[in-house]
Amino acid sequence: MKENITPKELMLKKIRKALLEKRDNPYPNLEENPLYKSNTEELEILFAEQLTAVSGNFVFCENGVDFIENILELADRFNWRKIYCWEPELQALLRHYEFPFYETDKDFELAEVGITLCEALVARNGSVMLSNQQASGRRLSIFPHHHIVIARTGQLVLDLKDAFKLLKDKYGNQLPSMISNITGPSRTADIEKTLVLGAHGPKELFVFLIDDFS
Repeated sequence: MKENITPKELMLKKIRKALLEKRDNPYPNLEENPLYKSNTEELEILFAEQLTAVSGNFVFCENGVDFIENILELADRFNWRKIYCWEPELQALLRHYEFPFYETDKDFELAEVGITLCEALVARNGSVMLSNQQASGRRLSIFPHHHIVIARTGQLVLDLKDAFKLLKDKYGNQLPSMISNITGPSRTADIEKTLVLGAHGPKELFVFLIDDFS
């Protein structure tokens, strides 16, 4: 008499049988193989290439004067008026060059630009690591349509593991409760599979890598 068995039971029976049968690992050296090819490019070049590939914008600045000149050019190009910055270090730099900005969240619903620092830049995939321990908090990198990230050259690392090491060295066992990794502007393809930038956050991302803040 033929056994009456459902497709689900048949599948589970095959799984149990496979688990009981010992087989040699078909990929014995898989875990020893590197995930990525070894990198021979300078980190600045690799980061710029990867960021540009995901529709981000990269700007290298030698010093604070170079940064101010570039951000003035952007403000003129996009006609920015509501520019917000809550990082004391950046506020001091902007005040020094008399660059106008909002240092509180007054009229924040009208914000056009958010200027923030970051925890690290990850060259391998052109990502920016942020945390809620920064003065910009959780909002300034998400709400405005344009996000400007300021980083020092010492914050540029190759991989995520290197970025987390920077966090560990900085915060010890008191890691931030929110750590996020941003790769390019906000995007979605949920609507008719058409890629749309700025759907759930900034539609433009600018990363300024500054060699010397002075």
